Amino acid sequence: MITGCFARTSDINEPNAISDLIAIEIGGMDQWIMIRGEDRSNPILLWLHGGPGAAQMPVHRAFNRDLEKEFVVVHWDQRGAGKSNHRGFDENSMSLNRFIEDTHELTAYLKERFDQEKIFLLGHSWGTQLGILTVQRYPDDYLGFISVAQVVHPQRAEEISYEWLSKQVEERGSSRQMRKFDDLGPPLYDEHDRYVTFAKMKDAFGGSMDVGMGRLAWISFGAIEYTIGDYVKWLRGANRGSGPMWQELRDFDLFRDVPSIGVPVWFIVGENDYNTPAKLVEEFYQFVDAPEGKTLFVFEGAAHAPFMGDPERFNREVIRIKQSVFNGEEK
Repeated sequence: MITGCFARTSDINEPNAISDLIAIEIGGMDQWIMIRGEDRSNPILLWLHGGPGAAQMPVHRAFNRDLEKEFVVVHWDQRGAGKSNHRGFDENSMSLNRFIEDTHELTAYLKERFDQEKIFLLGHSWGTQLGILTVQRYPDDYLGFISVAQVVHPQRAEEISYEWLSKQVEERGSSRQMRKFDDLGPPLYDEHDRYVTFAKMKDAFGGSMDVGMGRLAWISFGAIEYTIGDYVKWLRGANRGSGPMWQELRDFDLFRDVPSIGVPVWFIVGENDYNTPAKLVEEFYQFVDAPEGKTLFVFEGAAHAPFMGDPERFNREVIRIKQSVFNGEEK
């Protein structure tokens, strides 16, 4: 557990390695990034965390350390999240457009620093909303987009998830859970509090995160990248969630807004995911036009975080994606 005042990231014992934990100016404010890789000449993998607010920097190496062998992995605490949730942060600066431009600025920084023409972009959950719109706006910056638990259409997702949850509560729920479900009522959940209740119920029946919050907290508290103050910032950012973006994200619809993608795209989804239901991801996968190639991976037994639920397979598939791009294999 971190009890000191200073954060760092551990060294990597390889001659051309990189292990940096730094703040850079993005979008007019200091934002923190962690850069790790065994060979700094490897392609960059910029990871967009979920939430908004659920920064992933403290738990990355517990599940996905193997990616550092093949990539320069960049974890970024986005504005208002984790180490980038500064005192006095203006949550009114949170908008889809601002996050897209932040991603673009960070991408430009990484391309220049590592002298690479293009990088890989990976997004999880909220990060898939941000990621897919970023590659749509700036396709020339990216070797491809790796989508993990793609948000497709939040309102349709709620309808699919509600039907599943109804069966779970009927078959396995306690009397208390049944009452809570009846009080919740059917979607749509335009009020944030009702949505949070719905999300927690899905998690209770295995349709959300693959690893419990207790275990994640234990892993996180052992990370040297965060100080005690950073954990306070993380909690504030996670509790804020989408903040003023709530309605903007509710209106998200890939079928309407992203009929085509100009970069190679790989969709990874857990079969038991009822935050971003696999059924809906599969439907969008069939719908979207992707001239540069598209692939769908459905992880059996995993839910909303397959990189935690089945990290060995996840790391293997992401490394294969890199190899397919650089070896000229079919994507």
